[in-house]
Amino acid sequence: MPKCRLDAAAAMVARCPLGKKKIDLWDEVTTGFVLEVRATGGKTYYLRYFDQGGRQRQLKIGGFGDISFDQARKAARRLRSEVVLGGDPLAAKQEKRSVPTYGELADRHIAHAKTYQRSWWSTEGLLRKHVIPRWGKLRLDEITPPAISQWLAEKRAEGLQPASVDKLRVLLSKSLQLALEWQVPGVDRNPVRSVPRAKYDNKRERYLEAAEADRLLSAAERSLNPQLRAIVHLLLLTGARVSELLHAEWRHVDLVGRRWHIPVTKNGRGRHVPLAKEAVDVLEGLPRFDGCPYVLPNPETLRPFVSIKKAWQTARREAGLGDVRLHDLRHTCASQLVNAGVDLYAVGKVLGHSSVASSQRYSHLANDTLLAAVEAGAARLGGRTE
Repeated sequence: MPKCRLDAAAAMVARCPLGKKKIDLWDEVTTGFVLEVRATGGKTYYLRYFDQGGRQRQLKIGGFGDISFDQARKAARRLRSEVVLGGDPLAAKQEKRSVPTYGELADRHIAHAKTYQRSWWSTEGLLRKHVIPRWGKLRLDEITPPAISQWLAEKRAEGLQPASVDKLRVLLSKSLQLALEWQVPGVDRNPVRSVPRAKYDNKRERYLEAAEADRLLSAAERSLNPQLRAIVHLLLLTGARVSELLHAEWRHVDLVGRRWHIPVTKNGRGRHVPLAKEAVDVLEGLPRFDGCPYVLPNPETLRPFVSIKKAWQTARREAGLGDVRLHDLRHTCASQLVNAGVDLYAVGKVLGHSSVASSQRYSHLANDTLLAAVEAGAARLGGRTE
């Protein structure tokens, strides 16, 4: 076990004697700092030490040609300090390696989303386009709140809408929350929760008037997509999300009991949607396809439409409603319910809101309805007292 005062010059000229496979040159100054010299000509710096259990451990610092002697000695001294203080740098390094990368976690997240999300492909698309490129190669314990804040700021600078940036924040948070639930190594908290949520106004108040709805239905009737009119009509009558309706199956529709069961929704829970008589009439008038379980399938594939975007854009343009989104049909249904005097709790149940807060965006409509009611009452009272 030759010992010498290792320095850059000694490391440079060190050779393994003939007849030996390797020799170790131990530094006299830094305890455990060793240069292994092999017969093949290779040289590697190590730190050797005894852990708290008395076992000898060896931690590779780096190859002779990869780092300088000064860098190797500096690393050896730092690691030796950890040992003196009761640490085990090799165990810490092995534990670090057991922490998966975000890319590995994202694959599990996507697989999990497929088990309960109808629009899992949207989750996968956002993760692969925006989240994985930034975090995929990092180990989970390397993701920090400051880095997340910087990433979100960069996304806003790229021109993404505030709501879109917030959706990316929610997706990253969901991944890390799943890691906590799955007890993934290296994750003891969700760093996204330490990042303040940017405030923005995502309330887009656009509801169709009766005349606008009629124009839209007429335009949809002329569409090359033979199912578009029924899709638009049912969205207006049920307040369902587009993906929910496009994946609806006949086995979940009770025309006699006038209700439609949606087994999996956006929030992962099922719900029942009551069907108005007009909605039942629309459903009864739909064509049925042999062997096809879907209510509104693509007639060519007998599968749910991948997208109705082109047909929708054509119909709304012809109706002179270029600013109307498909999701606004859901808002229109809600506004009609509120204006009919339905309380916000019931509206939330129909729409499948996960919390009452989601229904509060329609509270001003409820107030308008109440004002109209008291005004009508006051008018009747005034007529009697004149």
